[in-house]
Amino acid sequence: MKKKEVVKVYAEGGGSGAGSSDLQSELRQGFADFFAKTDLGKMRRPRVVACGGREQALDMFRTAVKNGENALLLVDSETKVTADDFGKPWRHLKTQAGWEQPDEATDDDAHLMVQCMENWFLADQDAVEKFFGQGFRRADLPHGKIEEIAKKDALTALQTASKDCKSKGTYGKGPHSFKLLGQLDPVKVKEGSDWADRFIKELEKRKK
Repeated sequence: MKKKEVVKVYAEGGGSGAGSSDLQSELRQGFADFFAKTDLGKMRRPRVVACGGREQALDMFRTAVKNGENALLLVDSETKVTADDFGKPWRHLKTQAGWEQPDEATDDDAHLMVQCMENWFLADQDAVEKFFGQGFRRADLPHGKIEEIAKKDALTALQTASKDCKSKGTYGKGPHSFKLLGQLDPVKVKEGSDWADRFIKELEKRKK
């Protein structure tokens, strides 16, 4: 039965080319640490496949569902998702990127980081401040609904807040993002992002 199989999450991120294997390993570890703090338990935890670019994630997911895998797609929404599109990721992805929904996939199979992984970080500013340590200026981080914060603004805020940090330096996707992911409190992320809550709930449902 498909639902009995360990779910594979085909995730955007990890880069490609030279040095990408280390980043992809960090991505998998970051999600493993994040999932370990949810109700997913220790057995049959989701397997994250680091796909590199966004298009590569879609291509690998298409192949997976065509082969009958218990698979989810996880990519950045890149832009704000309208309230009407909540729970309808393929409609957003069609509008935003021109992507067609695979015949074998449903809306339950696709999930969005809104608007990107950095928005998740803004939901747990305690973890971000602790991660960067001395010199971090938490006051430079935006507040409010994290899914309303534009992708470029989330990234810029993290860079500005961390530019005086001595030990870790200015925020960068490569050196920091996946390590920081593993430090987040999933409860805070789910409370801050309806799309993150939807993603975790789908993973929990597929374990049963």
